[in-house]
Amino acid sequence: MGLNGDGLNGNGSLRLLGKVSIITGGGQGIGRATAVKFAKEGAKVAVCDINMTAVAETLAAIRGVGGEALGFQVDVTDKGSIARMVENVMFAWHRIDTLVNNAGIVEDARFSKMTDEQFERVIDVNLKGVYNCTKAVVDIMLQQNSGCILNASSIVGLYGNFGQTNYAATKFGVIGMVKTWARELGSKGIRANAICPGFIETPILGSIPEKVLKAIEEKVPLGRLGRPEEIANTYAWLASDEASYVNGAVIEVSGGVTI
Repeated sequence: MGLNGDGLNGNGSLRLLGKVSIITGGGQGIGRATAVKFAKEGAKVAVCDINMTAVAETLAAIRGVGGEALGFQVDVTDKGSIARMVENVMFAWHRIDTLVNNAGIVEDARFSKMTDEQFERVIDVNLKGVYNCTKAVVDIMLQQNSGCILNASSIVGLYGNFGQTNYAATKFGVIGMVKTWARELGSKGIRANAICPGFIETPILGSIPEKVLKAIEEKVPLGRLGRPEEIANTYAWLASDEASYVNGAVIEVSGGVTI
């Protein structure tokens, strides 16, 4: 396969060798870093995003490290596009081992100023989108008697945040989904876990003034923003057999900002 060595575990083997992984929101930021990391670990990766230019860039990055991947235009609010993607993944690779529900948006406003449209759009993508994608793969995982579902929550999903009623509601919600799925699906060999990133250097922070970002960095005990690769590393561990007894967990990866 020609993969380079960063996917090696302590035994010198690739953690995700032969596993098939679907990553939504895989066109940029944490999604792209996760897709590349999974490929380095030996996974076959389905890169899903609404932006096909971004998908193509992620595919190029994966192929640059010798990985195997397919790209799909997926709108997580559109069940038809999800179904077509799942059908093609099954046709190509015959199984689905991991779903990373990473796709998400923000439309921030104070609650008193938030419009119904802003609220509903974020709910549709960040919460219903997770439901739609997981619903599309769960029967396959049940038939396999194995699988791993990973939801992108946020520290906002633990503590709330000013101006993010809609976003916080979704990120609390996907934790509730993980807790429920861990109970319902664990006996069928399917694990469900969530990651709560802190402030990560991604395009989603692009609209935040430099002065505000500096203030955020100062609140982090480690003294810096997180890197997308640091979230991707956690996802890769959770998807691997090394985390085979981790189910229903909510893992904060924030540099300690909430302490």
